[in-house]
Amino acid sequence: MIDEVDKTCRDTTVYMIGAPKAKRLAELVRQKKPQLAVECGTAIGYSGLWIARELKAAGRGKLITIEIDAARSKQARENFRRAGLDDVVDARVGDARKLVREINEPVDFLFIDCDYPNYYPCLAGIEDRLTDGAVVVADNVGLGAAGMRDYLDHVRSRYRSKTEWFEIDLPWGNRDAMEVTIIEKKGP
Repeated sequence: MIDEVDKTCRDTTVYMIGAPKAKRLAELVRQKKPQLAVECGTAIGYSGLWIARELKAAGRGKLITIEIDAARSKQARENFRRAGLDDVVDARVGDARKLVREINEPVDFLFIDCDYPNYYPCLAGIEDRLTDGAVVVADNVGLGAAGMRDYLDHVRSRYRSKTEWFEIDLPWGNRDAMEVTIIEKKGP
């Protein structure tokens, strides 16, 4: 299913992270074993498939994934269903900057892959529900660093954060990075 969605993304220019970054994302999910993962920017479900597959394999956890485009969200839901992962995915339609504020449960894993100016508002809307040790992954920090400067300044000045570079083989680029941040809550 992932290969099919990968091909659709390439053929129809639906931006997605590509296999090298997706494998790293899956590895981070596998290591963290989150009870609740949140994704801002579903598109047609490519990265969500990687996350949900790890949750299902771990036998625990749920993914809330948010997409502003209703048609893409519908396509993603169908991809999750066809992959047998819809039981661990809650696909929501709307503006992630607003919808993250409605999530009341503790969040162990956050993946941000939406319009660059929305990275910081998405984080800010859910930051107080991120658990101690939560993993936050932001995509496109190589291609879009200037557009998400407020986000990068925030995570780099407050948390343990690092940029990981990848060679990607995508029609829109061949090198990009993800920012991997560990949320450490300060004690009283």
